[in-house]
Amino acid sequence: MNTGTIIMIVLLIGLLVWRLRPVKGVRTITTAQLKGELADKNKQFVDVRTPGEFKGNSIKGFKNIPLDQLPNKASTLSKDREVVVICQSGMRSARAAKILKNLGFKNITNVKGGMSAWR
Repeated sequence: MNTGTIIMIVLLIGLLVWRLRPVKGVRTITTAQLKGELADKNKQFVDVRTPGEFKGNSIKGFKNIPLDQLPNKASTLSKDREVVVICQSGMRSARAAKILKNLGFKNITNVKGGMSAWR
């Protein structure tokens, strides 16, 4: 391998690690912990998967706001209440948490493992 290839690999790995790091100030919970929080009416539960994914399998009490629509529909959520986000694996919900943080939401929780970990 030449030096240019090694530099590119290192940069790609660095970018991947940077993208996967947890968002500062965002709480992370497991699906087991989520089960204990679903009855809390002071929380807003948002599923950021596509409408088709949501229709196929969803958790009662979650509102579907697809990730690509979140910046435009975040105004339907209250910044004064905790927002719990979920997706299929936890990747899109981590991005959703970052979007919400950038929009001024303070109390955000990401469900680790997403629907893939839900039983």
